[in-house]
Amino acid sequence: MRYHVLASDYDGTLASDGRVEPAMLAALERVRASGRKVLLVTGRQVDDLLTVFPQVTLFDRVVAENGAVIYNPTTRERRALAEPPRADFVALLRKRGVEPLAVGQVIVATWQPHEATTLDVIRTLGLELQVIFNKGAVMVLPSGINKAFGLQAALAELGLHAHDCVGVGDAENDHAFLAVCECAVAVANALPMLKDRADLVTTGARGDGVRELCDALVDGDLAAVGARLGRHDLTIGHTIPDGQPVNVAAYGPPLLITGTSGGGKSTLATTLLEALGGAGYQYCVVDPEGDHSEIGGAAVLGGAGHPPGVQEVLEVLATPGNNAIANLVGVSFSDRPAFLDALLPRLQEMRARTGRPHWIVVDEAHHLLPHDRPEASSAFPAQPHNLVLITVHPEHVSTAVLRPVRLAIAIGAEPARTLAEFARALGVSAPAVPLAELPRGEALAWRPEQKTAAVRFKVDQPRAQRRRHIRKYATGELGPDRSFYFRGPGDRLNLRAQNLAIFLQVADGVDDETWLFHLRRGDYARWFRDSIKDAELAGEVAAVASSAADDPVASRQRIRSAVEQRYTAPE
Repeated sequence: MRYHVLASDYDGTLASDGRVEPAMLAALERVRASGRKVLLVTGRQVDDLLTVFPQVTLFDRVVAENGAVIYNPTTRERRALAEPPRADFVALLRKRGVEPLAVGQVIVATWQPHEATTLDVIRTLGLELQVIFNKGAVMVLPSGINKAFGLQAALAELGLHAHDCVGVGDAENDHAFLAVCECAVAVANALPMLKDRADLVTTGARGDGVRELCDALVDGDLAAVGARLGRHDLTIGHTIPDGQPVNVAAYGPPLLITGTSGGGKSTLATTLLEALGGAGYQYCVVDPEGDHSEIGGAAVLGGAGHPPGVQEVLEVLATPGNNAIANLVGVSFSDRPAFLDALLPRLQEMRARTGRPHWIVVDEAHHLLPHDRPEASSAFPAQPHNLVLITVHPEHVSTAVLRPVRLAIAIGAEPARTLAEFARALGVSAPAVPLAELPRGEALAWRPEQKTAAVRFKVDQPRAQRRRHIRKYATGELGPDRSFYFRGPGDRLNLRAQNLAIFLQVADGVDDETWLFHLRRGDYARWFRDSIKDAELAGEVAAVASSAADDPVASRQRIRSAVEQRYTAPE
């Protein structure tokens, strides 16, 4: 379910001449029965609203006074979001003949043509107030207070987010709150300017239009409107050579990011996560190897010295504005799939209640969601949405998880092979790929269902400057496929080094013949380049191999010094 909230204006939208028809009440009941919340967003004062609309208890919250007051119909509590109007301001308005004049907890309201006098009084007293118009009404509120502000405050009380909300209105003062809703709807009688900016305009006017919206929401979650919501698309790059944006829909089927190690998968993921964070979408990243711990705007839970807890992740995500990265570097390699097994059902339950986290990102998906563990994918619904899978080996990922993917992005060397492996897993024909290797910073986007060629594009570089992941490589646990193995001539040994600290420890203990065997073959430099992803260190180690290939003591010391200069173990 994409939309968990319906937020409606009152006059001219839900109500006609201040009254709500019984059929409209029944439609609201149906929305509530579907598990959704309903909010009323109005310019009226609470007492006035209660007089004309006693059925206000149908709503989970009322945003009154054009965003300045939140009313809870269940507890009858009122919460003002700003200071009350100054007495001298109200007194001077009356003295200047501004009548009628309504004074609420925060709002001061009158009618045209008193707007000029009202503005003059504001200037005379030097007040930081704004004037909002609504079909002849003149409303004065503190700066920054409007229906959007009030709606977001009410949603926060309920643990919900505007990205999970569809809003409907008809007049000038509805612009702000509709703009923050994921789907903005105007009833047929709305002002032309509001209709022009809406994602959907109902056929019916006022209550008839809202009932029409309620039916579409309950029966199909407004699925037909999805194609019109391009304003929420997330740009991750631009095509080569014409520079057209490459977008990811804010709500849609799973996305695969795949390619060879060191090709730029983490950079692309960072670009996407920054776009999500900038647009206000909540995300949760399961990060087995600490590749995403430097992203700003997210709480990093866990690390080399301590594993994250499932409940810890959920507590961070309970606040709609928070993002979470579960860093599994401190979790043993074999236990990482179990962490995801425990976390996913809880995230899915949270999504069913609130719609969040809006996106789930699973790195090293071939290990956490492998094809030989069918139970690993059981927590996902039949048609998962807003899921990002990142992997070197798409052919090793659970087919049940891969099957719904509608966009695959290949990066690095051998993009043809990478996409062919993905296509084979889906049982479809692979696209033609003319490039043997993609330059750094470029990618191929392929949509299997469209049966078109892959699109080459340049990845937008993330704003954050990503630093070396010191803790990950120094004391974390790289997977078996990325660890270094001291085997020596004839594979006499099989000593695994899953991080740099263990590499240095084992290097000091192995015999000279084994040490020099790997040094002369370039194995150390290759590991630093491909698995540690440090080309500079790899180059320095290669130089050691050229100049000290017959000196086990000097070569050990120089390589240890090169590693320690770059990687310092955490405190």
